[in-house]
Amino acid sequence: MANSRNPRTLPCAFLLISLFFSSSSALFSPSDNHLIACGSSSPATVEGHRVFQPDSTCRYSHLHSYGPRISLSNLADSSLLPSPLHGTARVFPRPASYEFHIKEKGAHLIRLHFYPFSSSEYELSSALFHVLVGEFSLLANFSTSVPVLKEFIVQIDTESIFINFIPAQDNTIAFVNAIEVISAPTDLVLDIGSLVKSGQVEKFEGLSKQAFETIHRVNMGGPKVTPFNDSLWRTWLPENEVSVKLDASDSETKSFSGRINYLESGASREVAPDNVYQTARVMDKSSHNMSWEFSLRPENRYLVRMHFCDVVSMALNEMYFNIYINGYLVNKDFDLSYVTGQLAAPYYIDFIVDTNNSGSLQITIGSSDISKPNWVHGLLNGLEIFKMNKTDVGLDGEIPIGLLTEGMVRRGVGEFLMSLPCGFAFAVLLMALVALVMKWRTESRTSLPLVHLPSVVLEGKSGKGGYQMVSKVEI
Repeated sequence: MANSRNPRTLPCAFLLISLFFSSSSALFSPSDNHLIACGSSSPATVEGHRVFQPDSTCRYSHLHSYGPRISLSNLADSSLLPSPLHGTARVFPRPASYEFHIKEKGAHLIRLHFYPFSSSEYELSSALFHVLVGEFSLLANFSTSVPVLKEFIVQIDTESIFINFIPAQDNTIAFVNAIEVISAPTDLVLDIGSLVKSGQVEKFEGLSKQAFETIHRVNMGGPKVTPFNDSLWRTWLPENEVSVKLDASDSETKSFSGRINYLESGASREVAPDNVYQTARVMDKSSHNMSWEFSLRPENRYLVRMHFCDVVSMALNEMYFNIYINGYLVNKDFDLSYVTGQLAAPYYIDFIVDTNNSGSLQITIGSSDISKPNWVHGLLNGLEIFKMNKTDVGLDGEIPIGLLTEGMVRRGVGEFLMSLPCGFAFAVLLMALVALVMKWRTESRTSLPLVHLPSVVLEGKSGKGGYQMVSKVEI
């Protein structure tokens, strides 16, 4: 009997294969994806597939240093460490710099991993140092006694960047466990936002040219989202793991198992993943508002990004609410249906906020007067808070460039002076050899063979009979 086939099998199989390849091709693949494990002698793999290469052998980065390049190993049981990246560190008692080659100019994510462990020689929790990209300050007088990941978004318009680590004092050190430099999607930070001032909201242009430090990334009403489930390898914390005062006793959490409808005019999957938009904190039909209060550094500027996705309404145009920041009404009768045109479509709003001397930031979702009793009165799916640069020189305060230069010159000149006796002796020896050779060639030009002087090699780089200057940090 002939083998019969269901004629619908092939189209269904083709559809599944097409969906697989279309979803795979949609995954974000950054042009620059530099991952280095500092001080390590072997690669470290995290999140199942991200491989951090040793900084000593990495092809796309180079370490410059004024002083020794100290590799430190954590003696603790590796199985007890939070991450494979915490097993080693690179320690700098003198200014040092990592140089990264950049393929694609534009916004980049820079992540610095710090895990302060102890050794017989160094106590990393006592380190005190500055971190700069070129001359732009990311961290000033930084120190930590707990594991911390610092994430920044920085515009890069050159073919290479230098991430500089500079001890804050002569008797202190700098250190780092791992570094990431990743090209950011073009839609991660758009150019226009809303500047919140006393009693008014103004248009803010040039947002994409700013630098940012991630302070909070919260999945409202949902669980923790790990880097494995985020296309940009970010972590979204639940509300109960963030230092926030929540006033939402009448609210509830909602989850959605359907498909998120990403639109070209809205947020992409790189802006926030499905897991953020599929959950929400929702205002109960009987409640009037819900609020979150954060304690931030006083008198700084912040980008507040609020993520919305209507996964709770039964139909379009059945949810209106007000948005308040520090008590100011910044968006009245906000209608997600109007800006997206469909349900389960993500959308976000960027607000620029200056904190006062208290450092308090309060986000409130309030009910609208045009909302009906049986409708949902408001929701919030996710929230991100980034510190912005208020000056052109840094994110974390202004580092006195003169002081840095003074320290580097003092160390550089000191090391140079220490090398003078050896250099002088070597020069005298070299001159004596040259004089001797010239004398031999003069006395017996035809009887003596040509004498080849030995090449001088410094820093492991072969020279052609001359000196090769030691690589130094670019500040």
